Amino acid sequence: MINHSKNDRYINEFWDKHITPILIDYIKIPNKSPDFDPDWLKNGHMSKVLKLASDWAEKHKPEGSTVHIFQEDDRTPLIMIDCPGNRQGNILMYGHLDKQPEMEGWREGLGPWDPVLDGDKLYGRGGADDGYAMFASIATVRSLKDQNINHPRIIILIEFSEESGSPDLPFYMDHCASIIGKPDLVVCLDSGARNYEQFWTTTSLRGLIGCTVRVDVLTEGVHSGSASGLVPSSFRVLRQLLSRLEDEKTGKIILKDLNVNIPERRIEDAKKMVDALAGELDQFPWHGSMNATTSDPIEGTLRQTWKPALSVVGMDGVPPVKDGGNVLRPYTEVKLSMRIPPTLDKEIAVKVMKRKLTENSPNNASITVEFDEPATGWNAPELDPWLDSAIQEASNAYFNKPALFMGEGGTIPFMAMLGEKFPNAQFVITGILGPQSNAHGPNEFIHIPYAKKLTASIASIIQQFPL
Repeated sequence: MINHSKNDRYINEFWDKHITPILIDYIKIPNKSPDFDPDWLKNGHMSKVLKLASDWAEKHKPEGSTVHIFQEDDRTPLIMIDCPGNRQGNILMYGHLDKQPEMEGWREGLGPWDPVLDGDKLYGRGGADDGYAMFASIATVRSLKDQNINHPRIIILIEFSEESGSPDLPFYMDHCASIIGKPDLVVCLDSGARNYEQFWTTTSLRGLIGCTVRVDVLTEGVHSGSASGLVPSSFRVLRQLLSRLEDEKTGKIILKDLNVNIPERRIEDAKKMVDALAGELDQFPWHGSMNATTSDPIEGTLRQTWKPALSVVGMDGVPPVKDGGNVLRPYTEVKLSMRIPPTLDKEIAVKVMKRKLTENSPNNASITVEFDEPATGWNAPELDPWLDSAIQEASNAYFNKPALFMGEGGTIPFMAMLGEKFPNAQFVITGILGPQSNAHGPNEFIHIPYAKKLTASIASIIQQFPL
């Protein structure tokens, strides 16, 4: 059995000496995912991160482990660390090293590529989402070996295109199938937590349908005084199209095919989480007296995790306010992000959205719709008794509180892929994206004390893998 005090001490020292410094170097590199940096190969940021991470892994890999690097053709790279075990079983640990773009709104003194260690928090893009994963995974295995604890074979798999929907991962899963084998347990460190006081396990993830919609009404801009009232506004046409998807007053997705029946056990999980947090769900930086879409915390949780929701995440064809002349613009283009329920097939969502956005064009406007790589969501299988017990023991040992289960509104394409490929595998989906950590947005940070405890918890869980 693991000695929790020794494990805690080893993990803390390893984080301070080896992980925090490498994360500072990692944050400095603008390794944006290919969707946000089409010239990623030429720009070389990914190569820099690959070398940074692989050199570190070679230096700190657990004894007897092998570091594999794959980069086939023009695909993003993959790092795989094979840690042989001395017990039956196969564990797969997952993370990624690509990043979201900069985003505006960083506080003074902070920036996406300027790491700042402020007390217990390390600010900068990509550290929490989830650059720490490879380094923490290696620390986990090293801590087990430090106590001479027998463990199954562990594969640490780190990809470089997760933020683009993991388009290269299916190829690598087939290409590396002989190395990966058949996982009995999957540990993913790319999820979140609702507080920093206990261990959290994600039980479901929404899928994601991203698309770009463009409405053209003219071949060039014209004087609004002469054209408005006769020439339809491209923005108004676009607004009509969006109203085919959602109720603009409530945000409810009105397409029946994009909604599902929520499993009763997930509703019960939401209720237990709300009871345990007792009013701590309000975790967003609200502006002024802004209200949420509902005051019911259970309904709010389900809207975040099991119900579809639409966001406009980018726009072209609209000049900045200071440059806005009296011109009726020729086109408006928006990038949409549709979160879909965990159990909804991505192809159904794409088909339904495409039909609704393109049929019967208002005023016969020219409409083009281009979809990104879609991602189906994921709903976890029931936990085996040993894993449920191991999770609770770890949370009580390192947080002095029981573990809680949560649905997550974000997407990890790899989980749906693994769930389909290995239906009998067990899953521990967790991470350090807690309140205000703000992945994808400004002021992203790692809560280092929580990251240390989570790393120690994973070691504790793995050592209880059944014989």
